[in-house]
Amino acid sequence: MSSPTTEAIDLVGRFDAGQELPEQMRADVRLLGSLLGQVLRESGSAGLYEDVERLRTATIQAYTDPSPEAFERAAAIVEEFSIERADEVARAFTCYFHLVNLAEEHQRVRVLRERDGRPEKDAATDSVAAAFVRLAEEVGDETALARLKALRFHPVFTAHPTEARRRAISTSVRRIAGLLGELDASLRGGADERRARRRILEEIDTLWRTAPLRAEKPSPTDEVRAVMAVFDDTLYTAVPHVYRRVDDALQGVAAGRRAPIVTPFVRIGSWVGGDRDGNPFVTAKVTRKAAAIASEHVLRGLERTTERVGRGLTLDAETTPPSDALVALWHRLRAADEDAAADIAKRSPGEPHRRILLLIARRIAATRTRNADLAYRAPDELLADLRTVQDSLAAAGAGRHAFGGLQHLIWQVETYGFHLTELEVRQHSQVHRTVLAELDELDGRGGGERSELAEEVLDVFRSIAFVQERFGPRAAGRYIVSFTQSAEDLANVHRLARYAVGPDAEPPVLDVIPLFETFADLRAAPGILAEIARHPEFAARLEETGRRLEVMLGYSDSSKDVGPVAANLALYEAQAEISAWARESGIELTLFHGRGGALGRGGGPANSAILAQPPHSVDGRFKLTEQGEVIFARYGDPAIAMRHIDQVAAATLLASAPSVERRNEDAASRYADVARTMDAASRERFFALVKAEGFAPWFATVTPMEEIGLLALGSRPARRGLSVESLEDLRAIPWVFAWTQARINLAGWFGLGTALEAVGDEDLLREAYEQWPLLRTMVDNVAMSLAKADDRIASRYLALGDRDDLAQLVREEMALTRGWVIRLTGSGELLANRPVLGRAVKMRSPYVDALSLLQLRALRALRATPEGEKPAPEQQRLLLLSVSGVAAGLQNTG
Repeated sequence: MSSPTTEAIDLVGRFDAGQELPEQMRADVRLLGSLLGQVLRESGSAGLYEDVERLRTATIQAYTDPSPEAFERAAAIVEEFSIERADEVARAFTCYFHLVNLAEEHQRVRVLRERDGRPEKDAATDSVAAAFVRLAEEVGDETALARLKALRFHPVFTAHPTEARRRAISTSVRRIAGLLGELDASLRGGADERRARRRILEEIDTLWRTAPLRAEKPSPTDEVRAVMAVFDDTLYTAVPHVYRRVDDALQGVAAGRRAPIVTPFVRIGSWVGGDRDGNPFVTAKVTRKAAAIASEHVLRGLERTTERVGRGLTLDAETTPPSDALVALWHRLRAADEDAAADIAKRSPGEPHRRILLLIARRIAATRTRNADLAYRAPDELLADLRTVQDSLAAAGAGRHAFGGLQHLIWQVETYGFHLTELEVRQHSQVHRTVLAELDELDGRGGGERSELAEEVLDVFRSIAFVQERFGPRAAGRYIVSFTQSAEDLANVHRLARYAVGPDAEPPVLDVIPLFETFADLRAAPGILAEIARHPEFAARLEETGRRLEVMLGYSDSSKDVGPVAANLALYEAQAEISAWARESGIELTLFHGRGGALGRGGGPANSAILAQPPHSVDGRFKLTEQGEVIFARYGDPAIAMRHIDQVAAATLLASAPSVERRNEDAASRYADVARTMDAASRERFFALVKAEGFAPWFATVTPMEEIGLLALGSRPARRGLSVESLEDLRAIPWVFAWTQARINLAGWFGLGTALEAVGDEDLLREAYEQWPLLRTMVDNVAMSLAKADDRIASRYLALGDRDDLAQLVREEMALTRGWVIRLTGSGELLANRPVLGRAVKMRSPYVDALSLLQLRALRALRATPEGEKPAPEQQRLLLLSVSGVAAGLQNTG
């Protein structure tokens, strides 16, 4: 193979130089890219590096030259490769994306550390402290403080899908990230720099040699452990640091030596090990195990932290005398653990606060190991002991010790308890109906043997009771009913719980949460809620909780049901109506947003979406799902996690500001006619596509939808059971993922162009874009979706099918939507008004194109397989490698 020409090298250099990257990030990308090239030359097969460079040059040429000839040259190179070489090239480009993503994340961390929690602009309100200041200006200090203390941000981690990349790949990338940090801190030309570079090269070689695809799907327990890694590495320490930053900003120099203003506002939920909707592998046994794993992790963390804080409290009783309450606590702890107390007292003479904390650490360890003699029965007992220590320190004048590291520990207990994540169970309403019909029939016959399904469903309620008993009531109890279509669907949960425990026992405490997913269900939601609120068991639970209620809204299925535009408008209207009903009924409502990472599933910047919500639909409480690759992108690095939490919590606090609510209410009223026109036009256009005869098999032909099911993303099946003759049972995730892989991204934008064209008045729409937050958020998200699409590659996927009419409809709508978005944003190209994001997309696009061409090659070969014959495994592997690579390049799955 010949090496790249000087002209080609110049082109690649000009393209790389043309990306307006910060200088440090440019250096990182250049370093990582050159080291990957070295690894390919050393560890790849003969000529691999040259072939990768040849394809890279060609795709950059095709990206910068819109002529068909340039694109054909790149496609021809892909077709020349042997299947073995195509496999290696796909792996090389995927490795490159992992490294570029890492460099971009490292730059974000670098910038965040340089800013050190300060807002980007003087007028910024995207931190909790800044949002509090603005809110106080509008409602007064007292009201603002009350709202701050009631603030709640509740991310819920889900397992669908897990990242396209293996955990071994993620771990390798994390190690390279750490080494980049060491490189930043080293002296240029010194021994430390040479060592860091050598180790980065070694780690990139590991990345290259690691099998890129999972051999088999992860089990639900594997998924639980993957989420635990995020907790151990990031969240456990990051969350109290967020609280501390807010308190530092609000209290100034007094922070850290007097009681904090901030109360913990983060709660972590999880569906991992609890979500059984369509996942037969999540059993009652798995749910119990998931709770046990989470508790083990948090108790180990609390034990280590308590011991560390305790060892540092070497404060002498002469300078820091103990309070009477502390002395009494010492006597109680010593009586329960005499030998350890004697040993600790001997090693810590005259250090009463230190001795107490070291004994408390032993009690936490006993809680973890289930030693009943020493174990705490509940987190409140531990908090009481910690506050006794804190009060004693404060009374002795040691405020910095009382409200320093010890306060962080208290915040951790308040946030995580002994359970870590609040485990939520989810099940489909139809499963409940089926099981109840069986149980009622058996009752009518005077008994009989229950089916395996019925026993499993009932065992779930027994598992919830077990988890609550062992780890506390916060550990479990939220029960989500998918596809809630009636009040009876919610009442059925209580009926099943009673069946599970029998007539003589108390069922577990349950907060039953409806999930409204389809367009029709969103419309029916207020009526269903009004009916269920009168149900005896539901009403009783409302009274027990102070009339608190959660209602979940499904973004992905509603978008697949009526298209993204109509779904967004319907979700806004549903939130407004549900919020109005809750206020009239004296209910404290929390709306739970079932958002995904991809735009077709309600993804996009969460803080801007929060500030576009209807009045009173947030009220200081925001709960949303965080899935798959989003979990690691938002919470994998401590600095990024702190920034994300701060931004979302700030928007949650600010959403209830009178000015924000008034703006959203006025805009919704002023542009109501525009919304109605957009809704009708977009739905009609969407239905013209998805309800066309033969659409489902055509969709499965022109995208890798079927093949995605072969990728070991997660434990959950891609479909609920029906064939591709019907979209009704296709999960929203593969629906979104398949369109993304085909570089069409249809689920994120289809219908918006027609909707805007139906309104027609460009001046009115530009005004609406500026003044109507809902439209602005929608248009900006569509711009992001379209920027990651590619017309030329999309047309090649569409050509795999035999329906020119459907292909033409998609291409026409894409062009129409692109034109309207560019006009409304007032720029000459997509994302011109969001330069950082636009830069990231442009930097990746030619390299994603290379993987898309490899995927198309594999897909064409698979589609050409004669009916009845098995697909060639090497073609399937190439396709799956390219799927993983495109997901890394576009930075989302579904």
